[in-house]
Amino acid sequence: MFDIKVLRENPEMVKENIKKKFKNDRLKLVDEALDKDKKWRELKRDVDNLRAERNRISKEIGDAKKAGKDAKKLLKEAGQIPDKIDGLEKKMYSLEEEISVLLSKIPNLMHSSVAIGKDENENVSMRKIGKPKEFDFEVKTHAEIAESLSVADFDASARTSGNGFYYLQGDLALLNQALIRFVIDKMVSKGFLYVETPLMLRSAVIQNVTDLNDMKNQIYKIDDEDLYLIGTSEHSLIGRFIDTILSDKNLPMKFASYSMCFRKEIGSHGIDEKGLFRNHQFNKVEMVVICRPDESMKFFEEMQGITVEIFKELGIPIRILGICSGDLGDLKHIQVDIEAWSPRKKAYFEVGSCSNLTDCQARKLKIRVDNGKGEKYAPHTLNNTALATSRAMVAILENYQQKDGSVKVPDVLLPFMHEKKVIGGSGKK
Repeated sequence: MFDIKVLRENPEMVKENIKKKFKNDRLKLVDEALDKDKKWRELKRDVDNLRAERNRISKEIGDAKKAGKDAKKLLKEAGQIPDKIDGLEKKMYSLEEEISVLLSKIPNLMHSSVAIGKDENENVSMRKIGKPKEFDFEVKTHAEIAESLSVADFDASARTSGNGFYYLQGDLALLNQALIRFVIDKMVSKGFLYVETPLMLRSAVIQNVTDLNDMKNQIYKIDDEDLYLIGTSEHSLIGRFIDTILSDKNLPMKFASYSMCFRKEIGSHGIDEKGLFRNHQFNKVEMVVICRPDESMKFFEEMQGITVEIFKELGIPIRILGICSGDLGDLKHIQVDIEAWSPRKKAYFEVGSCSNLTDCQARKLKIRVDNGKGEKYAPHTLNNTALATSRAMVAILENYQQKDGSVKVPDVLLPFMHEKKVIGGSGKK
């Protein structure tokens, strides 16, 4: 939700931001919102004047009664004012709803460092960490490896549930759990409060934590109930504070959560491809921060740094990809994706995403902070993928595959794998 105050003070800056996102069809929204806001302020002025008049008349009525004078005319005037106020306030509420709809369609102001580009093809590779391994044998895809070791069954899941699902078993299922436990421990050690959340949310929350396009193409609706399956625990972590006033002294608030996640993936390429890369159901550890506005970029750097640290410890080569203006979501101020190296494709693929939403998400959810001085403000919110286990398993299977078809387990995961060092073979190599 865009801040109406910013729109009033600098509409041209807002329009320029829209142009940089190549969404010129939304330029008209600025003028429409300002026009309705002007009418709203005029109505508010009229309501304030009527209330002042009511107070004046009430005083005159009191003075007249004390003086023993006839106050019938004044009483009649006073009796008409509530209906006038009620009529004007109804118009105000209607305008407020219309303005809110318009503000929700105006993109958040981007950080000055965001590259200007039309689409994902113009995203910027910012830095690479870790050197891809050279193999002296023909590398296999993660799906080929998993099936050859009998640790995943994609055919059975297609029969029982359709494409975009999987069965994991044995060492790969244990690896999935090892990743979850490793990352949860990491997040707790970084000062994040571990939370387990609902996996379903009401529409009032879902509509305000994601944009309408995602809601249509990504979120599963429960038939005959006002409930949706979460696409990420970010939704339930931040949705927890809908229409809530927080205390400034409790900021920053740092949360981490593991959950199953569910996504339609409508319009996504490769949903029919066998494997773990893009699924309707997957496991993810997410992090969310609610903080003071002047601290959000500091936490943006800290949060992406944690994901980088996780993949460095896993021994997976990665790169940081800066998302350009045309590929940046409406709520986002800035975003980077963490991508892992695929030796099979000889390219990087997305394994996580870190975003600073400044105050846009908080405004949509009506989350406010009391500063202790009688004033309230909208906090900044950030989210980041600590680890999506399915994509991490893709990276591990491909980068740690061995010539005999087995897969080494990253050293950092051994304490969570009963010291099993290899998937396949004897398991103790």
